[in-house]
Amino acid sequence: MLYAEKMLDQVENYLAQMEMPAEPELLYTPISYSMQGGGKRLRPVLLMLTYSLFADDYQRALPAAAAIEVFHNFTLLHDDIMDNALLRRGKPSVYAKWGKNVAILSGDAMMIEAYRLLGRTQTDNLSPILSVFSQTALEVCEGQQYDMDFETKQKVSVVEYMRMIELKTSVLLAGAVVIGAMLGGASEEDCKALRRFAIELGLAFQLQDDLLDSYGDERLGKAIGGDILEGKKTYLMITAMSRADEGQREVLRSTHLDPKLSDQEKIDRIKTLYNALDVPHLTEQQIAVRFERALAQLDTLQVDPARVEHLREYAKSLMGRNK
Repeated sequence: MLYAEKMLDQVENYLAQMEMPAEPELLYTPISYSMQGGGKRLRPVLLMLTYSLFADDYQRALPAAAAIEVFHNFTLLHDDIMDNALLRRGKPSVYAKWGKNVAILSGDAMMIEAYRLLGRTQTDNLSPILSVFSQTALEVCEGQQYDMDFETKQKVSVVEYMRMIELKTSVLLAGAVVIGAMLGGASEEDCKALRRFAIELGLAFQLQDDLLDSYGDERLGKAIGGDILEGKKTYLMITAMSRADEGQREVLRSTHLDPKLSDQEKIDRIKTLYNALDVPHLTEQQIAVRFERALAQLDTLQVDPARVEHLREYAKSLMGRNK
């Protein structure tokens, strides 16, 4: 993990040196505020680690890494508007602090800044890299729309859900690693393998997040049971619905709306059903399958195995694995 931490430090230093104009204040101050919000920076670190599989002058990849992170944070500004989210990473969201109009316009400026950063990358391969970035950005929007569609859709299948989280979560990880690989001079075969690695890793990561929301620890920084209280169609809820009888489905559908129940009673009732339907175990199985598929892609890369190990160890750390 020492190498990944070195890449993280490089990314943080680069982002810290980005200077936003002073005026108009209500356009640029929210951008600085959102970029200082922390987060794992996993997308730019993945880009840096992937670039380092093929080249040593990793500083050359920093503008692209910053572009990926700025774009990711742009999506969060707009997500918070759509979700009416008042908190982001433990502090007021831009939407809550400055209002909807500011969050929309500052987010728009962040997307433009992301393209400008990518354009600063020193490469003869910029056109196809921009194409990958644009396709990635469009797919993220598609994923967000599917997520919103699911809020009013009566029945969502596991296949539909997996496609949604692939678009909403995995494709940005995939875009990051493919851009890093392309900048480093990777072959088309290695780019394809790394994309598949990132897609599967993103799926495992999101499924783990779903599981931790109901079965994690509040020390992780978020309240437990938020998805249940929102009636959100997560992998756990969709799997439970697919295995339940009609009486159980009604409980799954209606519990979060019951005014007679406290929040804790709602959470406990749904988790009791999850446990009875073996949902946690099935989710853990799916996480393991996706993660192993991700690691298997790394074994196919035509690069020095010692370089691959840095990326492998970072992937394991994201999933809380130590072996």
